[in-house]
Amino acid sequence: MSFSGDVKTELCRAPLNRKCCAQAECYGIFLYCNTYTPEEIRIVTENRAFAQRLPALLKKAFKLSFDRLPEGEGKQIFSITSPEKLATVQQAFGSDPGSLALHINFAVLEETCCRLSFLRGAFLAGGSVTDPRKGYHLELTTSHLSVSREMLALMREMEQEPKSAQRKGNAVIYFKQSDRIEDFLTSIGAPLSAMEIMNAKLEKDLRGSVNRRVNCDAANLDKAVEAAMGQVEAIRRLEEEGQLALLPDKLREAALLRLAHPEDTLSQLAEQCDPPITKSALNHRLRKLVELAKEERQA
Repeated sequence: MSFSGDVKTELCRAPLNRKCCAQAECYGIFLYCNTYTPEEIRIVTENRAFAQRLPALLKKAFKLSFDRLPEGEGKQIFSITSPEKLATVQQAFGSDPGSLALHINFAVLEETCCRLSFLRGAFLAGGSVTDPRKGYHLELTTSHLSVSREMLALMREMEQEPKSAQRKGNAVIYFKQSDRIEDFLTSIGAPLSAMEIMNAKLEKDLRGSVNRRVNCDAANLDKAVEAAMGQVEAIRRLEEEGQLALLPDKLREAALLRLAHPEDTLSQLAEQCDPPITKSALNHRLRKLVELAKEERQA
């Protein structure tokens, strides 16, 4: 099952305690499902948990049953075509059967719990969310443009900040920030899925931090190796010119240590001096050797 399917399965565990919330959830489902007209309500889903929830939800909300129930596996189709049942639903939501465009009746969504149930229903019917290991994107899609505009206003009133777009004749409300998606899923009843997004984000951040650290260490190592090779080359040039034996004791000691241990770090070489010196002091001596080699080459 996809991550989006897992989220819907978690949402379907929400208890059906209050009739008003059950009706609000149905309202969100109907406005975001496949068909919602005066002649038919049709809901198509492949999520087994959602398919199991729908009959209980409709019974709790309206004491009604679907006229068509799923047959077999795969896509599950639920529909209501009975004029009496459709009239009951339309009356509950204050819908105008003769209207050309659907609208959200905010009068049935006055309570916060009902608004969150409404959002849960909208996501169950028309929502999707990307696997957080691949990216961050959650969206609600409906063919009713007026509904989407009003949903956007409702969500902003609830202190959520989604963006909107149109795609192939459908209206889309979406989030692309992980924290916004986490807040949305938590509010509508999927805290475990929100936690999974948070964990995926932390894992990505940790992996990125480790990669940056490794890259930084590798770059520093490359610089150290390059510097050591330059020092060895300079010392050998001084040796070929007969200048190595003429150097002061401290410089000659540093030169011989570098030749003997070309792969050692400055700290390791500094500890081998007699007596041991600081890393900074050894670095100063090696730089002096490189400068002398350059002067010798120029001469």
